[in-house]
Amino acid sequence: MIDVYSWPTPNGHKVHIMLEECGMKLGRDWQAIPINIGTGDQFTPEFLNISPNNKIPAMVDPHGPDGKPIHLFESGAILIYLAAKFGKFMPKSDRAKFEVLQWLMFQMGGVGPMLGQAHHFRIYAPEKIDYAVNRYTQEAKRIYNVMNKRLQSSAFLGGAKYSIADMAVYPWLRSWQNQGIDWADYPSLKAWFDLIECRPAVQRGVSVLASLRKPVHDEKSKEMLFGKTQYQKR
Repeated sequence: MIDVYSWPTPNGHKVHIMLEECGMKLGRDWQAIPINIGTGDQFTPEFLNISPNNKIPAMVDPHGPDGKPIHLFESGAILIYLAAKFGKFMPKSDRAKFEVLQWLMFQMGGVGPMLGQAHHFRIYAPEKIDYAVNRYTQEAKRIYNVMNKRLQSSAFLGGAKYSIADMAVYPWLRSWQNQGIDWADYPSLKAWFDLIECRPAVQRGVSVLASLRKPVHDEKSKEMLFGKTQYQKR
């Protein structure tokens, strides 16, 4: 059974979705081990042994490429690994494969970090800094526009077929309101979003651990997520 150390965040949901899309059944083929990032589970020595960057998700597959256990961190790397393991959601030809990978990297380097900053400064920052709110809201809109333009001429982000690039981006757009987005400005992206949202495996994936997540209001959770605890040497 594949162990996924995770929490119901966009990065966690990417991997949940991929496993479900590959026909893996939660509780039979894989299990989600909750890492409560609001209480500090991500800083335990056991988790750091798997994910040295103290971020979720991380994964342990007892049957790696050489038949031996393998553990991985970084959601993008996990998606690529699972695509190779199951032979799904990644094109076979080099040209098509690199087209998918560039949009996966776009998510890892742009969509996630920038929308995450928009969330932070718009919702969680202890003081409202107009410069930061405006900067990251505008960057969110720019990124949405890049994807909207792409989807005017492509059925999916990575090309003609649904792929790990779509699975990586979709969970980040579920909080579009927190990012200052008006869907009316991005009709092609909205149509794509609605299409992905209807997929049964996607619906199962985003429900994994969802009941455990609570709004971040208490000071302890804010400290674990945003405070000095993040920067301690371990």
